[in-house]
Amino acid sequence: MSGNQASTVASKTAPSAANSAEDAVYAKHRKVYPREVHGLFATLRTVGMVVLLGLFYGVAWLSWDGHQAVLLDLPARKFYVFGLTFWPQDFFYFAWLLVIAALTLFYVTALAGRLWCGYACPQTVWTEIFLWIEQKIEGSRNQQIKRDQAPMSFAKFRVKATKHFIWIVFSLYTGFTFVGYFTPIRELSAELMNFNLGPWETFWILFYGFATYGNAGWMREQVCIYMCPYARFQSAMFDRDTLVIAYDEKRGEPRGSRKKGVDPKEMGLGDCVDCTLCVQVCPTGIDIRDGLQYQCIGCAACIDVCDQVMDKMGYPKGLVRYTTEHAMQGVKTKVLRPRTIMYTVLLVALTAGLVYAISQRTPLQLDVIRDRNSLYRETNEGLVENVYTLKVINMDEKPHSYNLNVSGLEGLKLKTPKTEITVPSGEVLNLPVSVSVDPIVLKRAANEIEFTISAKDEPELKHTEKARFLGPVMGH
Repeated sequence: MSGNQASTVASKTAPSAANSAEDAVYAKHRKVYPREVHGLFATLRTVGMVVLLGLFYGVAWLSWDGHQAVLLDLPARKFYVFGLTFWPQDFFYFAWLLVIAALTLFYVTALAGRLWCGYACPQTVWTEIFLWIEQKIEGSRNQQIKRDQAPMSFAKFRVKATKHFIWIVFSLYTGFTFVGYFTPIRELSAELMNFNLGPWETFWILFYGFATYGNAGWMREQVCIYMCPYARFQSAMFDRDTLVIAYDEKRGEPRGSRKKGVDPKEMGLGDCVDCTLCVQVCPTGIDIRDGLQYQCIGCAACIDVCDQVMDKMGYPKGLVRYTTEHAMQGVKTKVLRPRTIMYTVLLVALTAGLVYAISQRTPLQLDVIRDRNSLYRETNEGLVENVYTLKVINMDEKPHSYNLNVSGLEGLKLKTPKTEITVPSGEVLNLPVSVSVDPIVLKRAANEIEFTISAKDEPELKHTEKARFLGPVMGH
């Protein structure tokens, strides 16, 4: 081949190679049309979807003790969770709960893989309901594909417009319900009916509705594959005893079509009939027969449809099944192993601690701040005096009047500018006080004292806070 011919061939092949590489990196999205499937796991997913969506849309309308059962009232700085009322000072309980939730997710992942993704993740739950709406309006998978490939017509436009109209209405109601957890939903309903929504309520209803419509209606599996970080780091929590969905390659290969009643061994085939139904029902569009993939959300749709095919062919179920790598290799699966034991101990300890802390929680808080301008001062009576600012926080649902006492040193005298310490519900009272004592009782330069505040109408409602009293050392 001459040099000119070689350069001509190179110029022709190089762009095609570059284009193929570009197509691999920047692959155009292909819409996934999940086939409707029935079976045990499909029923479990439906039950999970109904329960979770029922809780989300229903709890917002529940009342409890004269207020909304679950309400995060940001302007009033009150957070109602059924019979409990939390305040901004209780934020550490929320942080504690988030730690428990994260550990629970890690624990479930180590034991059962991506069950959370397949059955309880909000993206999965809302995508399921959007797919259900789509199937009811547009028909089966084949009908949807045929309609999308057909040119635009009035009938096609009508079906598509109907679907998107219902999607948008459902998304807006989802946004409305979300905002109803921050603004009392009955008040929000009245404002909506009177076209009197505030700008922030309007913004968040539209924003959350748009996010629901975009994620569940358009992006779907792309959220799981490209946007969700959980799919990327889950492998760090997997081991050979983690429950996963797997295709039994030894039993299924070589795959191939055949008639019912034909012995596959006589044809040199495995049990897989290569019907591709497992691919057609997958919401992320993967082929489970290619092995474990991070795109798999563990929904088990492929298990349901494969079991149905095996039943029709007269083969044993379980060609695609929940299993573990060890089980596939003939090794006994271990449920109790170091990581699951560690997660169990941590979860039990943290959950018990949170329950105990909330049960012992007192809706009264006292912070003591020493005056930093002077360590101490001497009064005209020859006493040593320290000045403090007390922050009394009433986290109860009603106002209280309080008694204030100080102890820790003999002969302590307390002076306050108010004879009556009354704090309304949810308010913070800044109370400057002075504490004096005869210097003869001081044994050291820094002495520990205690402020105790208690409600007059409920003596058991009290809080004690320690402080330091500074002065000269004159005692023996």
